[in-house]
Amino acid sequence: MIVTTNPATGIEIGRYPLDRPQEVEEKIASAFNAQEEWRNRVVKERCQLLKGVAAVLRREQHRLAPMITTEMGKPIAEAEAEIEKSAWTCDFYAETGSKFLGDIQVDSSAADSRVVFDPLGVILSIMPWNYPFWQFIRCAAPALAAGNAVILKHANNVPRCAQALIDVFLDAGAPEGLVTVLMIDSSRVSDVIADARVAAVALTGSTSVGKLVAAQAGNLLKKQVLELGGSDPFIVLADADVDHAAKVAVKARFSNAGQSCISAKRFIVEETIGDRFVAAFCAEVRKLNVGDPMDRATSLGPLARASLRDELHSQVQRTAEAGGTVRLGGHVIEGPGFYYAPTVIDGVTGSMAAGIEETFGPLAAIIRVENPEDAIYIANETEFGLGASLWTRNLERAHLYSRMIQAGAVFINGMVASDPRLPFGGIKQSGYGRELGEFGIREFTNIKTVYVAASH
Repeated sequence: MIVTTNPATGIEIGRYPLDRPQEVEEKIASAFNAQEEWRNRVVKERCQLLKGVAAVLRREQHRLAPMITTEMGKPIAEAEAEIEKSAWTCDFYAETGSKFLGDIQVDSSAADSRVVFDPLGVILSIMPWNYPFWQFIRCAAPALAAGNAVILKHANNVPRCAQALIDVFLDAGAPEGLVTVLMIDSSRVSDVIADARVAAVALTGSTSVGKLVAAQAGNLLKKQVLELGGSDPFIVLADADVDHAAKVAVKARFSNAGQSCISAKRFIVEETIGDRFVAAFCAEVRKLNVGDPMDRATSLGPLARASLRDELHSQVQRTAEAGGTVRLGGHVIEGPGFYYAPTVIDGVTGSMAAGIEETFGPLAAIIRVENPEDAIYIANETEFGLGASLWTRNLERAHLYSRMIQAGAVFINGMVASDPRLPFGGIKQSGYGRELGEFGIREFTNIKTVYVAASH
């Protein structure tokens, strides 16, 4: 039985039965059969489904967004934005899928050599709770356009969102079984990966879980795309627009209560502007309104689970004990729900918990450095490599430094964000493979060479 709790109140909101083994078998078989037919449809027709999904998402936004807020605690305005971003992504691939998946002619001695993109089959999509609609859509939209079927195994604290996603696809006209959801415990995922009808796996989640899934799928030689943890640096050099950087930094850290792999987590600031940045940053943090996520005035909701709040508090305490200075927050907010005070810790070093571990919550770690070279060194001094933000008015220097930063994406004078037009993913312990953009739609395809020998 899956039991869900409203993180804003701590009150149970639902119970959902787990799928029996026979139900899992039937869903996998249905996905496999649906994909056998789906792969033979022309790309334009497959992309038309995504147009319908976008329309349903927008039409039902008023009903879907509160599901996100109730199950994982995201402020309602952010939940609505998540639905809109999901719709935008479907529109993007509906418009570009045929172009990205079109045959590529190869200039050779052959009469008609080309590269073609065939679907792999059934994709198992293992998704987290922090963006319950967007995370799945960014995997499913390109995978479906490419001719695959998708089975969703969602985090067990968002089962209502998971089922709502499947209903959206069915409402848009998806064939029965093409997109389906498994209500199973994590212990049963390995059996699904091992099923011969499952061709590949997409996972967004923690690095530890990613290693397990990679080992299971790799042992069976099945393709994986893994988007894992992050400890993203937000680098502010001395010549940056400090006030603007500080304002964006607060959004980059505290959106979704800091519960994002690509949230800025380590704020690496040149010492000459350190005090000014911290003052401006703290002034913006004080403007955050912590409260009921269904209230549109709320800008910071609860954490999704009590365990996340407790782990964050442990990281705050260990960082403070190691010499970090708590400028703001640093405590659990008493009362119902899983709230934590927005927290800023100054004087953090790479040996402290907040400087080395992934912090999944409203905690900002300020790291002061002497020069840009030290900033780049510290930015790279982590096992993660997902995103990075670099702030400077010298764009020539920015482009140079961007090549030195070890990350899947570097945003100059802006906050790191996923965008359907751009490839998204990480390196090192942040995973491998890419989602989104032209590169993402080809991840779950067989990039096949078709060579036609020249006539003699």
